[in-house]
Parts: sequence; C-alpha cells; structure tokens
Amino acid sequence: MVTFEIDDLIGVLKGLSPYLIGVLIILILATIITMGVKKKKKPTRKLIRSLTWLVTFAGVIIIINGIIFGPMSTLITLATDSTQKVSVATTNKAKKVAEDIAENGFVLLKNNDDLLPLKKTKKLNLFGWSSINPIYGGAGSGGINELYPIVSLEKGLEDGGFALNKNLNRFYKNYAKSRAAVSIKQQNWDLPEPPANKYSKKLINQAKEFSDTAVITLSRLAGEGANDIPQDMSKVPYQQNSKDYKDFNKGQHYLELSKTEKNMVNLVCHHFKKVIILYNGAYPFQLGFVNEHPEIKSVIWAPGPGNIGFEALGKILNGSVSPSGRTTDTFVYNLKKAPYYYNAEKTNYANKKLQDMTVHGFNAGKAQKFSPAFINYVENIYVGYKFYETAAKEQKINYRKTVQFPFGYGLSYTKFQQTMSNLQVKNGIIRFSVQSKNVGNVSGKDVIEVYYNPPYKNGGIEKASANLISYRKTKELQPGETQKITFTINEQDMASYDEKGEGAYILEKGRYEISINKNSHDVIASKNYEVHKTEIYNKNNKRKNDKVAAKNLLQDSEGTVTYLSRKDHFANYKKATSQPHNLYMPKKYLNNYHLNANYNPKRYLNKNDKRPVTNKNYGLKLTDLRGKSYDDPKWNKLLDQLTVKEMANTIALAGYQTPAIPAIGKVQNVDSDGPAAINNNFTHIGSIGFPIEVVIANTWSKKLAYEYGKIMGQMAKEMGSSGWYAPGMNTHRSAFTARNYEYFSEDGILSGYTAANSVLGAKSVGVYPTIKHFAMYDSNGKMVSAWATEQSIRENYLKPFEIAVKKGHANAAMASWAFLGNKWVGENKALNQQILRKEWGFRGFIVSDFFRSNGHGFMNADISLPNGVDAMLSTFAGGPNQVTYKNAPSNIKYMKRALHNILYTTVNSWVYSEDGQNTSLPTWKKIAYGIDLILTLMILGLGIMTVSKYRARKM
Repeated sequence: MVTFEIDDLIGVLKGLSPYLIGVLIILILATIITMGVKKKKKPTRKLIRSLTWLVTFAGVIIIINGIIFGPMSTLITLATDSTQKVSVATTNKAKKVAEDIAENGFVLLKNNDDLLPLKKTKKLNLFGWSSINPIYGGAGSGGINELYPIVSLEKGLEDGGFALNKNLNRFYKNYAKSRAAVSIKQQNWDLPEPPANKYSKKLINQAKEFSDTAVITLSRLAGEGANDIPQDMSKVPYQQNSKDYKDFNKGQHYLELSKTEKNMVNLVCHHFKKVIILYNGAYPFQLGFVNEHPEIKSVIWAPGPGNIGFEALGKILNGSVSPSGRTTDTFVYNLKKAPYYYNAEKTNYANKKLQDMTVHGFNAGKAQKFSPAFINYVENIYVGYKFYETAAKEQKINYRKTVQFPFGYGLSYTKFQQTMSNLQVKNGIIRFSVQSKNVGNVSGKDVIEVYYNPPYKNGGIEKASANLISYRKTKELQPGETQKITFTINEQDMASYDEKGEGAYILEKGRYEISINKNSHDVIASKNYEVHKTEIYNKNNKRKNDKVAAKNLLQDSEGTVTYLSRKDHFANYKKATSQPHNLYMPKKYLNNYHLNANYNPKRYLNKNDKRPVTNKNYGLKLTDLRGKSYDDPKWNKLLDQLTVKEMANTIALAGYQTPAIPAIGKVQNVDSDGPAAINNNFTHIGSIGFPIEVVIANTWSKKLAYEYGKIMGQMAKEMGSSGWYAPGMNTHRSAFTARNYEYFSEDGILSGYTAANSVLGAKSVGVYPTIKHFAMYDSNGKMVSAWATEQSIRENYLKPFEIAVKKGHANAAMASWAFLGNKWVGENKALNQQILRKEWGFRGFIVSDFFRSNGHGFMNADISLPNGVDAMLSTFAGGPNQVTYKNAPSNIKYMKRALHNILYTTVNSWVYSEDGQNTSLPTWKKIAYGIDLILTLMILGLGIMTVSKYRARKM
C-alpha cells in the first residue's frame, strides 16, 4: 500500500533536479542581462529587459510543462482521476456477498450444552474492552477504508434482536474511547482492558440482573509495515493496564491472554454460568483457558469482518444462521512448542560485509534501518497440520494434548452424516462420490474434506500423513435432505517432489489412503488406492497439468540449514527446530550477495546480442491483438513499433497503473490496491470493505470465493481500474506473521483453490488480479533471506500460486520483497521464468512490490528484467526503477519481452472491450493545455505590445 514519506519526497526532488537547475540557470541569465544593460539608453534598456523577462517567463513555463508532462505526469493523473465511484447498486450487491462470507466464515469452535443458538436469551452482557472496539480488518494494503459506515459488533447483535447492557458500554468507553492507530506506518501492541478491580460490585450486580449470559470479546491486531507479532512482549513497548502488575512477563507472547484479560475472564466466569468467548483476530490464539472454565460453554472465531460482517454474528447467535465455517489454521495449546517457533522471526546476519550493507530509509517520517537478515524454514514440508498429524502418527506428540482445534475444524447447530462410495479408477483418474445428509433438526451447510495419506519409507522422500487434496461445501440442506457430490482426483496430484533423488515429482508405488474427514485429524471414511508401479514425472513423462516437467531449480535456496525429517520418528526434531546458532552467511553465498549499492548494472548484458528492431511503423494498434494468442506472430510486429523511450517509461512507471502509449493506442490502465477493499491510494476513493482473507478461506466455499472475486472486480471496474493488487496468497507458516490476515491459510490446496476462484471471478468482469506476493514472503520484512528445501517450496509455498495459474488462469503477479537464499526473488530466473512461466504456463506480467525512491535498497530494473520481472511499482521517474543502459541490445531485448507480457495482460482487460475504450486526455491535461494556450497568447501579446511601445518612443 502506498504512503507518502520523506524518502519519497527526496526521490521526487532528485528526479526534478535537472528541471530545477534549468529554472535557476534561466533566472541567473535573465538577472545578468538585466544588470548588463544599465548603460543602454532608456528605450533600448526597457525593451531588452521586458523581452528578457518575457522569454524567461516562457522558459519557466516550458520547464514546468516538462515537469508535469514528464516525471510528474503519472502522479498527477493518478491523484486527479476522481470521477469514477462504485455505484449504489454494486455496493448493495457487495454488502450481500460480504455478509454471506461472514455467515459462512465465522467458526463455531465450542458449544457445550448447546448453549448456542440463544433461543430464549434476548439480553447480553458484553465484556471485554474490544466489544466496543473490535478489529474490522488489517493494516496496510489488506485494510479497509473509512468511506463507508461500519456495522459494529454491538450493532450486529442488536440487529439480531439482542438488547445490550449499556452500563458496560459506558464503563469501557470511560476507560479508553478508541483503539490506538495501527497502519502501514505504525504498529501498536497495546491491549486496553480495565483491571478486574475497576469493575464495581454495583456494575457486576446490575449485569447479573440484566442477563445471565456474558459474551467476552478478545481481539488481536497486527499489520503491514512493521515487525511481526511479538514472541516476547517484554521486548516491545506497550501500555500497561495496571501499576500493580505487568500484563506480560518475560517470554510471554501476544497470542495469549494478558494478565488483565485473564483476570477479567476469571471475574466473568465467577459471576456467570453461561459464558461465550468471541475471538476476533486473524491469528491462531492460545485458547486453552476455555477448558479451564466450565462456565465457558461456547467459543466463536470471528476474524476481521469488514464493514458489514458483524451482521452475521447476530444471526449466528439468534439461530437464523447455522455456523458452517471451518478453521484454516491449526489452533494449538502452546505456540512455543510449534516446530517453527524459534525460527519465526528474522535474524540479522553477523557478517560484517552484510552489516555494512544496512539500508537507511524512513517509515512514518522516522529514520529506519533495513539490514540483511534470514529466516530458516526448518520445519521442511511439515507446515501446520501436516506436522501435527504426521508427528501424532509417528508417536512424536500426544495429539489431544497438543492440538486444541485441528485444521478444517468447525461445529454446526445441526448434524450431518457423510458416506463415501467406492473408488472408480481409469487411467490414473480416481472418481468417487460423497453423500452428505442433514440428520439434525435445523438447516445448515456441510463441508466435505478429502485427504490422502501416501506410503512412506523410513528415510525416504519426506511425506506428511495427512494432505488435503479436495473439498466442497454443500448447499443449505434442510433436515433430512441429502446432497451427493462427485470428486475427481488425478493420481499425479498425490506425487511428492523428490529433490534428493530423481529431481522430479514421483508417485511411489504402494497404498494411498483416500479419506473423507471431519477435519485434518478425524477420519469419517476411507478407501485405499493402490499404485503398482512408481511413476517418475521427468522430461520424458511430465505431469499432465505441467507445460514442461519440474526439475531441480532451487537447490541453492537450501543453504546449510538442518531441516526437520520424518526419519526415525522425527529423530532430529530438537536439532532442526532449535534457535539458529550460525548467524553468518556462508562464503559461497556471501560472494554473490548484493544490494543496489554494490550491484553492477552490466551484469546481464551480453556483448554478442544484436540490437533488436524498434520504432517501426506497421500500422498495428494494441486492440488488434485483443483475444489473440500470446504466441501470435503479430505480437512481434507490434513490439517492433515501440521506441526504447516508450518501453523504458512503461516499465519504470508501473505504480498503480501502466502508462499510455499513444502510438499503439494503449491507454492508461489503472491498478487498485487491496484484498479487502478496492482502494485508490491517490484519490482516496474506495469500495466497501470485505471480511479479511482468513474469513473468506474459512468458508471453505469455492462458490463464495468466486463471488468475492467477481464483486471486487466489478467495484474496481466502476472505479476505472482494470487491475487489482490481490489476492494475497502467502502461507500462514507461523501464527506470528503480522500479515496473515491478508492471506488465506496454512494449507496450499485450500489457499490455491480459494485464490483461483477469486481470480476467475474478477477476470469474468475483465479485471486482472495480481496474485501476490510471489514468493516466499511468509514473514513481514524486507531483505529477509528465506532458506528452505526445494520440496517444501514447491509443495507448500508455491502451491497456491501454481493453482491460481493453472486453474484460475492468473495473468498478473507481484514479486515480493523477500530473498530466496542469497537473491531477491525478482532476480531469481528459475522462479520467475522457468517455474512460473515454463512449467506452469503463466502468460502475463510480473510487477515488483512497492518501490519507493530507492527500490528499498535492493530492487532495480537492471536485475528485474533479465530475470522475469517486467514492471516497477513506482510512480515517479528517476532512480533504480529506470534501466541504466537503455540502448544496450540486451536491455532492449529484455524490455521488449517485458512489454509483451504487460501488453498481453492489459489488452485483455475490460478497458479494451468495445464499451470500455476511453482514449481521451485526462482532465488535468486538458486544463493544462488550455492554460498553456492562454499563457502563450498572453506572452505574444505582451511581446507585441512591448515592441510597439519601443517603436513609438523611437519615432
């Protein structure tokens, strides 16, 4: 998400420096001339001085035109285009979709004694300061705006027919009226909560008289632009709630109860026998305390609901909606025992060479340093539930004491019975059906989860014992109603990546258990599928959904890290998951590590390259290529028509738009930000805010994911945008990743199909989603080297992107700020060219993440273009977003390829449809041309008048 900061201003001033110097030179010359004609006769002196300053005025106007139509043109265009807004009709449709998502995406985690729905209770006591200040979204590009009314938690419950205790409301407002601001510019770890001794006896007694039911709200918020969630609260600043104690002791983290919250829970449970916990956060929270209090009957997980989502909460509590959400992450009792825990946060390198590369920048106007750092993805392929299920099978953990709520877990007000048919197999395609019957007393929706458990040989290819492979959500089933759903699975999708042996995907022979589950742990029914012969999917036998066979390409990303292995029942667990002890980058990786400051811009220039053809005139227009194949020969001719300047400008100024190229009829394409709300960061026009991506994934509904993408696309379209910077698709590797609210899940299959359907929805209205952040941006930092096995990268972290490309036909992507091994991902040709494009068949363009004036110290066009990144997300000319040697044959070749990718995506957007073309000049340019005309006539008139007066004096 774009913000204005000091280094942006510095960058703009640097870009304008030649123009400003020009103005200064003209003024100095005019002054010299003015002083130099002192001895001339008065008429001549007046003539020279008048004409000199008229010419000076004209020169300044020309330079100002050079500025506004040159380096500032993009910024002015983006900042002044405020004519297009989302219609009322579309906003109303969006509200309906958003509420449907919340109804389907809030998760009922516990419901002892069938406390919910509240059939008789119509009054509620809302405890917890967050009940008046809940979390509605995230902070940064995944946040919502303030343009539309927000349905508060209280309003949602009141609309559901519940009366609320106003005394508690006033009590909390008197304690603190609002939550401290959290945005891309600043983070805040305060958890306002009145200490238990602040609750008077009168307040408690009045509450008990008002209702016998209490709802406790607990919220957690984090966001983009700051550090990840604190694993030790004693190391970060936050406001204590009491002078008598600390809310957190040393070693306690943000995702557990503070002492004040714990005291409040104890207080409420002491006085009320019917207690509901509402957890309002995107991150798995340590909820073990709910088992310590028998009074806590029910628990609901309601992450950021956006503008309208809390309407669903009232409906769930009153029973008009039966909850059907399922968890997208695993909730464990103790996050400190998670395999990633000691490798969740970045660690700065200790090499002096790397320490000397620290980049100085600004954040919220404050100086900030970004140093080369690393995170070791030590858990290997065993991410989230894949570790816990496999570790339980290997008897490494006591599952019931470790996992509180499994992945894919969720309760309903009704009951379902699922039955699985026998498998039908033909040519490696497995088909079976599942019938879900509502055997309860109220209507509801069921989720069918399909997993496979592959054969594992001790010490062989790493394999998890539970792997989601497919899922479907049923329609609303009435009591006694049955729905039959057919599943089709390709055996190739159960192959594992064998990086240490064949360097290819392998489907090993043996028995594969295919099961339908209540969640990742509890199996309902299963069937066995036998593979009689090992299949190696190499170049002679590629998988059917690959364009070319996968092979080892990312081995350098493993580094020298010890990775978790299933071998001998996870025998190396302690060693692999411990804190990183070696803080030095090995020499063989260090020698090739570079940032912008020490990068040679000639590195990818080939002296044998011949200069490609440019600036031809074949008479082709971009619209001639709409709907044509990426490989259509006409593309070569169109690209030959481009000039070097046009290509360089398009690449360098691709921030929130791609510029117009009038010569080929390319209009400006505007790209808007935001997975949760369409936001124009320049005009501050935006759309209604949707529930965060976690809630969308919690629905386990491909249909709702499609509707979400479609309505987001429609809103973007009505705002004049053809591109949408979303969905966010990185993996919930750690519960402590601040930007998890912006991503879907810990599982690549669930994330991938949710994303793919979102992409298809947006593309159905002519908007191209930009899937992000490609790739390995599973933390919240810049210049952080991710070290991981190629198997884990392919099977976990790239999987959502792979599905979005293959199933969703995504044609735009955003390169992340991450480093893979010792290289920024934008310089990783294997990732961008070979895997994304050649293996998966991606056709479209890759844009960098937000660039700032200096590429954050590590991004630049010279390393991007040769390695597959086509555009720089920058909004002003000058700096490393510009190719250094624009006329070098190699760079012209790279630029033509980049323009092919950019133009292929943009021409197939709605902007180039018959009713979408708008080739008129932006309004500000029309005004500027009008002012120029008036000033020109005025200068000519003054010039003529000056000369006429001079002649009159001479006569």
